[in-house]
Amino acid sequence: MVEDSMKGDFTTDEIKFIVDELGEIFERRTFEDSTPYEVLVRTILSQRTRDENTDRATEALFNVYPDMESVADAPVEEIARLVKPAGFYNVKAGRIKEVSNILLDEYDGVVPDSIDELVKLPGVGRKTANCVIVFGFQEDAIPVDVHVHRISNRLGLVNTKEPEDTEDVLREIVPRSYWLPINDLMVQFGQNICKPINPQHMECPFTDMCKFYRECDE
Repeated sequence: MVEDSMKGDFTTDEIKFIVDELGEIFERRTFEDSTPYEVLVRTILSQRTRDENTDRATEALFNVYPDMESVADAPVEEIARLVKPAGFYNVKAGRIKEVSNILLDEYDGVVPDSIDELVKLPGVGRKTANCVIVFGFQEDAIPVDVHVHRISNRLGLVNTKEPEDTEDVLREIVPRSYWLPINDLMVQFGQNICKPINPQHMECPFTDMCKFYRECDE
């Protein structure tokens, strides 16, 4: 149970409306053709960079090293060269190679489908682990990145300081059938409308229920 002070005043129907409305505006990306390992690598590469850079780096890597075994055997310098578009490429290359070897040595080459096990891997926090659960295994979870954390607080769904607390609140107030789509839809909303700077209020369908908009309008 989370503290009541961390929850907003939204009803379940209002929360459903928000997710449904986002689903009308944006097409949810599922990555259904990606394996859990590919999702894990892609999510590591996505840290602190833009989606288009992540896509380029992920495609470049798997075009040359298409599976866990070949990545684990690859020279880390070559991995770094291939994933350079994602930024912080030396660190990310080292993590990807290390994670690949750990998965082969300790998990028989199988990506675990447990958040508790995933976060034991180097460079894998709760957001990355939740992304693997949602996009790799198509199982219920709520990855909370900067967009989900910002939007949830702006709307007033939550009143939290840390992404981990935002996840806890959302898991309690969002109907489980809405867990799978909420991350990707909020990410696209945050990239295109509810931006960190200069949010596009005129394009937002939630101004009549948004705490941030009311505060800006005062």
